[in-house]
Amino acid sequence: MALDGIVTANLVCELKQTILNARISKIAQPEKDELLFTLKGPNGQRRLAMSASASLPFLYLTEANKPGPKTAPNFCMLLRKHIANGKITDIRQPGLERIIHFDIAHFDDLGDLCHKTLTIELMGKHSNIIFCKEDGTILDSIKHISAQISSVREVLPGRPYFIPETTQKQNPLTATQESFFHSALQKPTSVCQAIYTSFTGISPAIAQEICFRAGIDGDYSTHALTEAEALRLYRQFDGLMADIREARFAPNIIYQGKEPIEFASVSLLAYADCAAVSYASISEVLETYYASRNQYTRIRQKSSDLRRIATTALERNRKKYMLQKKQLHDTEKREKYRIYGELLHTYGYGLKEGEKQFEALNYYTNEMVTIPLDDQLSASENAKKYFDRYGKLKRTHEALTELIEETKDEIEHLESIATALDIAVSEEDLAQIREELTEFGYIRKKRGGKKASIKSRPFHYISSDGFHMYVGKNNYQNDELTFQFASGNDWWFHAKGMPGSHVIVKTEGEELPDRTFEEAGRLAGFYSKGRDSDKVEIDYLQKKNVKKPNKSAPGFVVYYTNYSLTIAPDISGIQQL
Repeated sequence: MALDGIVTANLVCELKQTILNARISKIAQPEKDELLFTLKGPNGQRRLAMSASASLPFLYLTEANKPGPKTAPNFCMLLRKHIANGKITDIRQPGLERIIHFDIAHFDDLGDLCHKTLTIELMGKHSNIIFCKEDGTILDSIKHISAQISSVREVLPGRPYFIPETTQKQNPLTATQESFFHSALQKPTSVCQAIYTSFTGISPAIAQEICFRAGIDGDYSTHALTEAEALRLYRQFDGLMADIREARFAPNIIYQGKEPIEFASVSLLAYADCAAVSYASISEVLETYYASRNQYTRIRQKSSDLRRIATTALERNRKKYMLQKKQLHDTEKREKYRIYGELLHTYGYGLKEGEKQFEALNYYTNEMVTIPLDDQLSASENAKKYFDRYGKLKRTHEALTELIEETKDEIEHLESIATALDIAVSEEDLAQIREELTEFGYIRKKRGGKKASIKSRPFHYISSDGFHMYVGKNNYQNDELTFQFASGNDWWFHAKGMPGSHVIVKTEGEELPDRTFEEAGRLAGFYSKGRDSDKVEIDYLQKKNVKKPNKSAPGFVVYYTNYSLTIAPDISGIQQL
């Protein structure tokens, strides 16, 4: 979710309570598009981090320090020259825009009191940090935007600062029922889209939340709304705006499993099926969310080469599998050629020279068949020709049957590696997957390279009844858990018919309660290819009944007697150690 106008309003409210009238003690620019201010004021020392990154713009209070380069960039030097030891006199948000103005008072070289404004625009790829004089003239910005880059507004020293009016959106904080109906509900689009395209600072997630609270499907057309539904929608919209005007915020992060998927400054009732964690401050929300998202993004980026290797190999093997199946289908005519040869041996003595076909009774089916002939060959020579075809197709059938099984096993192995890449949460996890791809020839081995010690360990959970549950992150860990770590009476869980983790529940000689079976099944479903499904079928049995075939790939097992359960792959509420 993008940082929207409501979150920005929450930030402004929080910053006014914490850093208003604070003095700027230090200014650092740790990244080319990021600033870190150290502030000292009535509430003690604080750090304010802000970023104009195109992919991850943010602004929040933090305890973490991030050192800047030895030689400060020009923008940082300019800020130090003008506003070092300056006092933040006001913090403003125009309307519900994703813009925050910091008004700063400072003394110039002559000792005269001056005023400057530092503006941060949190607008995705258009984000910027702009430093202006009191009259709005731009002194400098962290990103220079020329007329060649934007025809709407230049952001260059000496140019006037203004907020471009490009979307003709209204300020939702001043919207009336009449303007709401006129500007939003008259648009020929979905209700959700009509809301977030008509008002500033309203994100699609918040528009969907308003629709949900009103009991309306956000994908409905605005023209399909009844008068009662439209009124209900406005009341929810107006109630939300009233909460913002009166600073009734509820900072929270929505989690799906361990992964944060949304954050907001209001309760998101539309995500009732996910876990919502409340926080005391919006800064804590943003710092936590971006740190978590950074982790997932970083792992996705670092695994991109492994994903490409696994995906390429999968596609190649799937094409090979389809071709082999087609070739196998073509061998099904081999029995026909064998019968033709037998019938020519049996009845061919009456065949006249130069015949192009021969009719004979098929004694297997008691039906007459017509056998095509080469008129240059005798009956026995035609029979030999058909037997040769039969022999060739038979050998091809036997070879293809074996090859198809090998290709199918390889596809299943690669799919399990692709699932392990989705589960990976650290570089150590990726190292183990890379080792497996190298062992099976998908990655070339480095000569003379030492084998790195791998510190990756399985996930460790504890059930509501106190039983320890372990989840393999990849095929090596699955084998280790099942055949080295687990004892015979421990319980083994796996998603049925799809790649996924082995889940082991340690019984310590006790009988498992039903709730632990269900929680282990949820883990097996979540850490499988079916994690996004509503329901996943889970096989479970005691570990002593799980076998590993000789020379099979890591993670591959067989079993012949098992229990099954069907469960939602939701692991919220299961404690991870």
